[in-house]
Amino acid sequence: MDCKPRLASAIMERVTGIGGIFFKAKDPKRLHAWYKEHLGIECADFGAVFRWQDDPGVASAVTVWSAFDADTQYFAPGQASFMVNYRVTNLDAMREQLKRAGALVDEKVQVEENGRFGWAMDPEGNRFELWEPAEGC
Repeated sequence: MDCKPRLASAIMERVTGIGGIFFKAKDPKRLHAWYKEHLGIECADFGAVFRWQDDPGVASAVTVWSAFDADTQYFAPGQASFMVNYRVTNLDAMREQLKRAGALVDEKVQVEENGRFGWAMDPEGNRFELWEPAEGC
């Protein structure tokens, strides 16, 4: 049996970090206040931002933590009470890679000041978000 790793014909896109953790809550504002009081997490209306730096030669990055209304459709069609946002370097290449692998990839791509966003589903039906950050995010 040959156990040597196979070389891919092209460079595989990889997640570069966690861009956000989003979860459903019955009362997001109240829950944000609880986390501020008991864990010291400072929240704006959208949630909290954690800044980090993985590589001393690279600008700092952020991870967003946020509670969403329990009836949000933002995670749909996924049924989970949470959604993870993954940072990627090349959103288009990652979306194509996932499509080739047979993943359900949302056709919508959203462009905002923070960067470009896309969505897909894992094999168990969990929706996740892909984020290609704008420069400085």
